[in-house]
Amino acid sequence: MKTLNWLVLIISGVVAASCTTQSKDSSQIKDSVRTIPVTELRTQSTNLHREYVGDIHAVKNVEIYARVKGYLEEVYVDEGKEVRKGQVLFRINNAEYESNLAKAKAMLQSAIADAKGAELELKRVHLLVDKNVVAKSEIEVADAKLAAANAKIEEARSEKANAALHLSQTQIRAPFDGVIDRLPYKTGSLINEGTLLTTLSDTKNVFAYFNVSENEYLEYVKSRGKADNQAAIVELELADGSFFKHKGKIETMEGAFDEGTGSIAFRARFSNPEKLLKHGSTGTIRLTNSVDNAILIPQKSAFEIQDKNFVYVLGKDNKIKTRSFTPQSRLGDYYVLKSGLEAGEKIVYEGLQGLKEGATINPKMISLDSVNTAVSNPELTAR
Repeated sequence: MKTLNWLVLIISGVVAASCTTQSKDSSQIKDSVRTIPVTELRTQSTNLHREYVGDIHAVKNVEIYARVKGYLEEVYVDEGKEVRKGQVLFRINNAEYESNLAKAKAMLQSAIADAKGAELELKRVHLLVDKNVVAKSEIEVADAKLAAANAKIEEARSEKANAALHLSQTQIRAPFDGVIDRLPYKTGSLINEGTLLTTLSDTKNVFAYFNVSENEYLEYVKSRGKADNQAAIVELELADGSFFKHKGKIETMEGAFDEGTGSIAFRARFSNPEKLLKHGSTGTIRLTNSVDNAILIPQKSAFEIQDKNFVYVLGKDNKIKTRSFTPQSRLGDYYVLKSGLEAGEKIVYEGLQGLKEGATINPKMISLDSVNTAVSNPELTAR
C-alpha cells in the first residue's frame, strides 16, 4: 500500500513538472513574436516637385558692334549702368565720313546738272527734227544721253545715302532699354568694323531654360491634360537657397529631343522688375506636376538586394513575405510605385532589421497620416 502511494506521488510530480515546462515554452514563444509597425498602401492625389538646373537668359540680350572703322572719340556710358533706347553710347571720329558725305552731295549736284543739260539737248533736237534740220535718229541719241544722266543721278543719290549712313554709324546708340556690360575699349582706341564694343541686356523679364527627360516630359504633358494653367507654373531657387519671389510660367519647349542626352529643353519666363536676376546666371527650376491615384511607399519600408527594391508584405496568420516592386520615381522620403504592389496591401513600415522571410509578427497598424500630415496631400521634391 505504501509502495502504491509513493508511485502516485512520483507520477503527479512528473505531470506537474511537464505542465510547468510547457507553460514556460509557450510563454517564451509568445514573447519572441515582435511587435512591428505596419501600414496599408492606398492611392492618393499627389503633387510631385521635380528640380532641374536652369540657365537664365535676358529676354533681350544683344552684342553691340562697331559698323565703321575709326578712333573711339567718346564713351558716354559706364559698365553696369542703365541706358535708354536711342541713347548715344559711343562716338567714333567722323571727320572722314563727313568728308565723304560732302563729296557725295557734290557728285549728286553734278549729276543733276548733267541731266538738266541732257534734257535741254533733247528738247533742242526735237525742234531741229521738226524743221527737218537733223534726222529723227538724233532724238534717240538724245534720249539715251538723258537716260544715262538720270541713272548717274540715282547712283549719286545712292552714294550720298551710303555716306550719310556711315556718318550716322559713327554714333552708336542703344537699340532698347537695358544694362551695359563690360567695356573692353576705352577712349582713343582704334576700332575696326565689326569690333565688339559691349553687350546690352534688358532683364525686366528673363527666360529660364532647363532640360527634361522623356519620362518627365510625358508626366508633365499628362498632368497638363488634367490640370488648369497652374500646372505650368514653376519656381526658381537661387544660388543661396532662397526662392525667387516671382513665379514663372512655362511658355514653350523645343520641337525635338536631343539625341545625345534624350532630353528636351523647356523655356519658362520670369518677371524680374527688381532686376535681381542677371543674364548668364543659373538657378534650380522647380516644376510641379499633379499625379492621380499614386501609391507612396516610405523609403524606410524598403530595402535593396542586388539593385532591386523589396518590402515585407503582411500575409495570413501575420506572417511576412518579401516582395519586389518597381518605383516610378524617388521623391523626398517616398517612392512612387510603378508596379509590384497594390493598394490595400499591408507592408512593414519600419524595424526591418532581423526580420526574415516567413517570420510571424505582431502587427501594429499605423497610418501614414499620423507619421506625416502632409502625406494626405503631399508635395514631394525629387532628389
